[in-house]
Amino acid sequence: MNQQEKQTYFTKFNNQLHILGRITLGVGVILMLAAPFVIGILLDAAPSLNGFLKGIARVAVIYVPVGIVEFLVYAPMLGAGGSYLSFITGNVTNLKIPCAMNARDIAKTEVGTPENEIISTLSVATSSLVTMLVLFIGVLLLVPLRPILENPVLTPAFDTVVPALFGALGLKYFTKAPKIAIVPLAVMTLLCILVPAAISQTSLLLIPAGGLALGIGYLLYKKGRL
Repeated sequence: MNQQEKQTYFTKFNNQLHILGRITLGVGVILMLAAPFVIGILLDAAPSLNGFLKGIARVAVIYVPVGIVEFLVYAPMLGAGGSYLSFITGNVTNLKIPCAMNARDIAKTEVGTPENEIISTLSVATSSLVTMLVLFIGVLLLVPLRPILENPVLTPAFDTVVPALFGALGLKYFTKAPKIAIVPLAVMTLLCILVPAAISQTSLLLIPAGGLALGIGYLLYKKGRL
């Protein structure tokens, strides 16, 4: 199969993904929004329109910019299929992104290529299925495992699983471009030390850290040092 035939098949594949993805995302959004409204109406506990708009405004100030930034950052990494699956199933940062990045490294594919789109879609789909299976088993075993999960000796380990995961993944990418990574990493680390509350706002920190990395990369590129 020549390159033109590959591109034709890939275009058809992506078009089908976009159709299916938009339909499933639309249905998902409708169901998520419908559930609280239906429950509120049935139980006669729906908030007033004024209270609802005030609540939405307070949340939107934070999550609308975060949603836009996460889409711009994650979509190129995940591809079309991986993005649709990730945004509808959740756990994008702590599950889907690591799976997609690890699968890309194993398959040695490049971002933006048809091969990477396929690998990313398969990895995210596998992650989603495994997550649902683990949750199903976890719910069944919740009562027997409660003494272990609530053990004060093990609690600190559970709290550091995600940072440990991203530390291991991040180190590999930091070493690939240390000139770009060192300054954002140092600035964000110093910020989290001086302002501990910032640790829980990782999505917001993506904006300045990403902008700083892009600026440094651009300057190094213009100077011929990259």
